[in-house]
Amino acid sequence: MSHPQLDLTLDQLLSTTRAVRKRLDLDREVPLDVLKECLELAVQAPTGSNSQGWQFVLVTDKEKKARIGEYYRQAYEVYRTMPAAIHNLHKDSPDTKLVDSQSRSASSADFLGENMGRVPAMLIPCITGRTDGPLPPGLSPVVAQAPTFGSIIPAVWSFMLAARARGIGTAWSTLHLMHEKEVAVLLGIPYEQVMQVALIPIGYTKGTDFKPAYRPPLETVLHVNAW
Repeated sequence: MSHPQLDLTLDQLLSTTRAVRKRLDLDREVPLDVLKECLELAVQAPTGSNSQGWQFVLVTDKEKKARIGEYYRQAYEVYRTMPAAIHNLHKDSPDTKLVDSQSRSASSADFLGENMGRVPAMLIPCITGRTDGPLPPGLSPVVAQAPTFGSIIPAVWSFMLAARARGIGTAWSTLHLMHEKEVAVLLGIPYEQVMQVALIPIGYTKGTDFKPAYRPPLETVLHVNAW
């Protein structure tokens, strides 16, 4: 069964797939079959050497969501004091539009910090192997890490785009990884062999009229032929 999709052009889909937090409908169930439909599209993504070492853990059990949400809340309290936290990053920028954007995002992040355990569903994407263990001879950390993350992140982004097209909001979060072992035990994930890479909250959105976010001019980050 193919679920109804929003009337979006490809450019609209790509430019309005936001990190949705406050506008997640926490009271509306997301059917398992629509999530499977999004994952069917996700596993069409490329992987290094066509390894397809991905695994996806969907969590809908109320008690398990609450446990993971508490781990996330604890991690979030640590995160929000860090210099790289969204509350502190760019706060002294002369670009007032960027400062305003960060402030709104910080408020949204605070909401998720308190409510992660209430979302209708969670997706924990995993990849076979770990980047925090011993490296094969001759490989630098970057050479080892890049293909590992590059073999799971495209699939997750495809899932998020497919969800947005169906009126479902998501957000990329990683703070639960401060408690990765505890979550692995809770869900039966083989920690030594499989690495969790994110925690994606999932829920239908309150309204579907998302717009492109503010970004500084492309010229501030673009380099052609040299830095």
